[in-house]
Amino acid sequence: MARKFPNQPGGGQKNMMKQIQKMQQDMLDLQQEMEERTFSASAGGGVVTATVTGKKTLEKLEIDPEAVDPDDVEMLQDMIIAAVNEALRTAETTMEEEMGRITGGLSMPGLF
Repeated sequence: MARKFPNQPGGGQKNMMKQIQKMQQDMLDLQQEMEERTFSASAGGGVVTATVTGKKTLEKLEIDPEAVDPDDVEMLQDMIIAAVNEALRTAETTMEEEMGRITGGLSMPGLF
């Protein structure tokens, strides 16, 4: 009967493969969770609020009616752009931070 030794070649590789598979599953689970979350940001002191999903799509845009000035449409446009961009940055940063927790800080550019 063959005995298995803990330091036997290949034993460490199996363990490493299990860890990698768990990490991959954790990353997939996190990606799905993040896609279902929403992230909001405001501009102009709360005059414009944008809400995006983890899939990086605009889900909701709220504009205070008092912000609508026909003589200054550019300012409203700028606030909308600022709010949407900040909400997208928040979603991206949150995803990177959460992935970093799973991967232990390993750099995986372009993975998600």
